[in-house]
Amino acid sequence: MPHPLDHLRIILVEPAGALNVGSVARVMKNWGLRQLVLVNPQCDVDSGEARQMAVHATDLLESAQQVKTLPDALVGCQRAIATTGVDRTTLNVCLEHPKTALPWLLEAPHEQAALIFGREDRGLTKAELNYAQRFIRIPTSPDYTSMNLAQAVAICCYELAELAQATSVPADQKITADQQVTDQKQVATDLPLPTTTELASLDDLERYYQQLEDCLLQIGYLYSHTATSRMAKFRRLFGRAQLSSTEVAMLRGILSQIQWALQQRSSS
Repeated sequence: MPHPLDHLRIILVEPAGALNVGSVARVMKNWGLRQLVLVNPQCDVDSGEARQMAVHATDLLESAQQVKTLPDALVGCQRAIATTGVDRTTLNVCLEHPKTALPWLLEAPHEQAALIFGREDRGLTKAELNYAQRFIRIPTSPDYTSMNLAQAVAICCYELAELAQATSVPADQKITADQQVTDQKQVATDLPLPTTTELASLDDLERYYQQLEDCLLQIGYLYSHTATSRMAKFRRLFGRAQLSSTEVAMLRGILSQIQWALQQRSSS
């Protein structure tokens, strides 16, 4: 039977501890998540330590996908949230509470979504954060802000499971039609309009960003020594826009036309 969290993958970037990986598999199974993706793991995920911590979730360890890079882990995804413990002033991004951001991953169960966790010792790099559209920071005591990887995954998995359960109301708990109409009127102004538009996949977006950077370098808007920081701002901008596949295709068409015009101009 399909599970409401089947479309969601948990991505661990270069995990160093087999014990942590095993623990992550266990907490994922506790709350019904089944897709585990490991980016360039720095430990033996098939070791006895990993299996010991996974207990009855060794099937998740065995089915875990191992890839070389974060973009490889995100292939096919339309939505991605990255976790970070770094202060927002350092990153210059909007850091959200898990309760605020995580519902976004469940808005479209037909779309693949990802929740990304960084290394145990230093988290995700700024370059890796660029691949996500939204960012969360789990609030902790200022006396000790560093969290264990498996514990952070457990908190997010619990929140996701609670959200998924809240969306499925048993038949005997459904409200009457009159009550439903009244409630809908009360909350109508607070709800976003429904949409059937499918978001562009993150790999399509990545191809767009590469083409955009090439084009902006060609016309002199970007310089090689500032391109990385400037492109990070464009990624944030378009990430907030939640572009559809059609919109990305349109933007790439514009860039292609600009590049063609530049080529024609240089050859004349």
